[in-house]
Amino acid sequence: MDNKPQIKPISKDAVAIHLADGDVYTISSNYKTDYNFSTRLASFTNSWESDPAIVMGKEIVPYGHNNDLPTIIKRVMDKSNIGPGILKRKIGLQYGDGPKLYKEEINEENQEVRIPVRDPEIEAWLESWDFDRYHDMILTEFMYGEGFFSRWYRNRTNKLSDDQLDDIEAMGIKTKNKILKLECVPASWARLGWPKHPEKRLENVDTIYVGDFENNCMRSGIATYPVLDKKKPFKNRVSMTYHNLYSYARTFYSIPSYYGTIPWLETASDIPDVINYLTDNGITAAYHIHSPQAYWDDKRQKFQDRYPEETDAQIDKRLEDLKTELFQRIANTLAGKANTGKFIQTVDFYDMDGNLCKWTIEPIEQSIKDFIEAQVKISEKADSAATSGMGLHPTLANLVTTNGLSGGSQQLYAMKFHVLTDVNKPEKVIFQALNDAIAINWPDKKHIKMGFARKIIMKEDEVSPKNRVINNV
Repeated sequence: MDNKPQIKPISKDAVAIHLADGDVYTISSNYKTDYNFSTRLASFTNSWESDPAIVMGKEIVPYGHNNDLPTIIKRVMDKSNIGPGILKRKIGLQYGDGPKLYKEEINEENQEVRIPVRDPEIEAWLESWDFDRYHDMILTEFMYGEGFFSRWYRNRTNKLSDDQLDDIEAMGIKTKNKILKLECVPASWARLGWPKHPEKRLENVDTIYVGDFENNCMRSGIATYPVLDKKKPFKNRVSMTYHNLYSYARTFYSIPSYYGTIPWLETASDIPDVINYLTDNGITAAYHIHSPQAYWDDKRQKFQDRYPEETDAQIDKRLEDLKTELFQRIANTLAGKANTGKFIQTVDFYDMDGNLCKWTIEPIEQSIKDFIEAQVKISEKADSAATSGMGLHPTLANLVTTNGLSGGSQQLYAMKFHVLTDVNKPEKVIFQALNDAIAINWPDKKHIKMGFARKIIMKEDEVSPKNRVINNV
């Protein structure tokens, strides 16, 4: 045998390193990293808007470096312990008392206020196509990606050609054309078509494609839809729109505000796996095993006596198989919380020169307490970074920090500040498609719009005693 260290597999997650002096180190770890996923996260700094992606022969605007940003966000949120909860809280804060029809008026103090209205005709239209489901989907899509796709369906009852009806409408003659319904298309199933105009911008996109882009549209194929023309909304039987908040220096899709915190969310998601592995198996190389060379020399001699017809290479193979089996049994005994209380028995002996030969198994100092504390601090930093990136105060995100729970007044002012600064612009985008459809269907009711209704939040001492919540004991 040469003097080089030999690495022998013990199991799929563990190996034994045999040194020339007889010492043996066992290394065990079953913690794996999705390198492909990490590579894609690292590539977020690259631009993906410089050239079109080709999918099923169609030129599309790639959504992410590998045209898979919605899939990456879904995977990160599926593993995150805080991300989905924060976004649900933002959805709830945005939703308030729900969508309501209103009109805007100027009050006596010269302030613009919303006046709730009831319109049976518009309300009947909303009920006819499951508006609640549509609104729930676009609100969620917007909070996750700060944009959403809507598919528009036209209802034409006239027995005239599209060109004839367009000519009639151009003369100002009212027809029975209506937008029948709106439908949300998830971001994983929709992509903007690459614009034919040399200037790359969202306004120049005239086509939207629908298909299972998460799986390269291999089974779904790709459906092609024209972008809605507001000047001729009934030109096409089915059309689509994309509504979003503009992201700085981004030409087409919006980038969510928490985009830069995705690595933090992934790090926070990995920490439970690290701690679970530590609990079940211990940190790698937890023990240093010393085995006497005389023990193995004796085993070799016994193999040679038992199998005199075998070559040195065959004897070496038997000896290595014996080592593998022995160290596997030792590893199975030492590793894992299920083996707590078990022990290993060894017998000391003397060689022909009177030297003591013995097995020793020494635990390696691991500083587990420091390791756990470091992981907890990383987790707290990741939670803080994720909450900040998602634009929500920790008190509203229901995060318990090292300082404990926040007081009621802190939550109240955080709530008021959030409503004043973070809900108006998103609300305008969220209802843009719906309010456009109302204006198209009822040109004489353009003053009626839909938005979120919210109660005025007051401190407890500002509420009259008769309107306070009474605790019955």
